[in-house]
Amino acid sequence: MPQIFVIHENDAWLEPLRASFRAAGVAHEEWFLDRGIIDLTRPPPEGVFYNRMSASSHTRGHTYAPEYAGAVIEWLVRHGRTVVNGRRALQLEVSKVAQYEALAAHGIPTPPTLAVVGEEHIRAAAARIGFPLILKHNRAGKGLGVQLVHSAAAADEAVARIASNEDPLGAPRDGIWLVQRYVAAPEPFITRAEFVGGKFLYAVRVDTSEGFELCPADACAMPEGAACPAVAPADKFRIIEGFSHPLIPRMEAFLKAQGIGVGAIEFITDAQGQTFAYDVNTNTNYNPQAERRADVSATDAVVRHLVALLPHRTAAAA
Repeated sequence: MPQIFVIHENDAWLEPLRASFRAAGVAHEEWFLDRGIIDLTRPPPEGVFYNRMSASSHTRGHTYAPEYAGAVIEWLVRHGRTVVNGRRALQLEVSKVAQYEALAAHGIPTPPTLAVVGEEHIRAAAARIGFPLILKHNRAGKGLGVQLVHSAAAADEAVARIASNEDPLGAPRDGIWLVQRYVAAPEPFITRAEFVGGKFLYAVRVDTSEGFELCPADACAMPEGAACPAVAPADKFRIIEGFSHPLIPRMEAFLKAQGIGVGAIEFITDAQGQTFAYDVNTNTNYNPQAERRADVSATDAVVRHLVALLPHRTAAAA
């Protein structure tokens, strides 16, 4: 009997999804992809495969987990298996450059950004973008590596830390730095729109007054000294009742075109009312406190979406 398989590399992030599977009485199997063997001479099992591989896997010692997941996805696709968040979703998960180019192609504005390889080029890129600016990793996850740089002197200090290997945030996993124009919002918050089955589910207002590391999961291994949003004040994450935005239909079209069944897009609106999307998350986590207050469960919606894709359910519905 076909079943649901969940591909991941972080056990702590799976518990809310497991709870939703239990509540729905739906069996599933987890494939923890850190290291192992793929037997390309045999077909994979029948079923629906939900990819939750994370760009931040290297911060948990799972350095090549995305590459491993990519190989598994190729195997699954070769044999015609249904994959939720397949090869294109994984590509976007590990590259903000890929995200920005794809968003722009769908008419979704992104902040002006320069991609830099080699820290010695950060100063020149900063001079072109202007200050203040955001310096961050192309492949990160959880907001890792994001720095607000206010001046040329601060940029020089950041480059010196990077060159001497003294930057506590470390180097980008893929060697690509992003130098991005800072978008100043009238109030210190961003909006995160959640989508399941390619359709808008809800939007979350996220307080950014204490920094940019915004993973909403209950259990998140944040760098030492960073404030974990899971234990932040209750209003750090708030689901916005009745939210609407003119970019939502474009975002849905973007996700459909990229083959992203479950994901989130983060965006910010400046004082002039212009909105910029700056992150696409294909391994989305949900804030349990915000969901309890709003009486909604994204993981319940995810389970319903996965069950609807099972072959026997599809045949019965037809």
